[in-house]
Amino acid sequence: MRAVFQQELADVQDRLVSISELVADAIDQATTAFNQSNVALAESVIERDAQIDEAAAELDELAITILARQNPVARDLRVVVSALRISASLERMGDLAEHIAQLARYRFPEKVVPKSLRPTFKEMGALDVKVARRLTELLRTQDVAEAERIRDDDDQIDALHLSVFDAVLGETWKGQAVDTVDATLASRYHERFADHAVLISKKVQYLATGDWVPQDA
Repeated sequence: MRAVFQQELADVQDRLVSISELVADAIDQATTAFNQSNVALAESVIERDAQIDEAAAELDELAITILARQNPVARDLRVVVSALRISASLERMGDLAEHIAQLARYRFPEKVVPKSLRPTFKEMGALDVKVARRLTELLRTQDVAEAERIRDDDDQIDALHLSVFDAVLGETWKGQAVDTVDATLASRYHERFADHAVLISKKVQYLATGDWVPQDA
């Protein structure tokens, strides 16, 4: 029975990695669609979000079954409960990638943000993709160094997010109301995507080391 239990725990980890890979692909394609006004790619991201949702739901069912049948304790219990929370964050990251793709679809054939902000969003998108790839590696290896790198990338995204707000609220802003709304929403989606990655990284770091990283660290 113990061998079966350990295999189930390994299956949980494998499924988390698989979902994370789907999310990384989604944000990669969503940010490309956003920056290039590629409606076909945007539609593809939107359609495939259901795959992320389904995979997350299946993982949750497995975790709940393990809790009911195996009655895990100590670290094993923390692993299963953490998997449920990580799954929820990954599912939300997939939703945020979908939201970015939806903006690209809504504004096609125009680009979503004015020319002055496009370099900022290109950089923010590249950082989100980097964060997502790092997260997949963290879930696969539990290498806590990746958690530190994710937080460093998140700091850069936060700074870019603030710069977008400074721009749209500044006296020199020439955008229309729709430009202001789109830029604000898009920046928020990028920023929240990375925030969820940070939350996951803290949970994985705790499981790997036993040390909890404070919320504001």
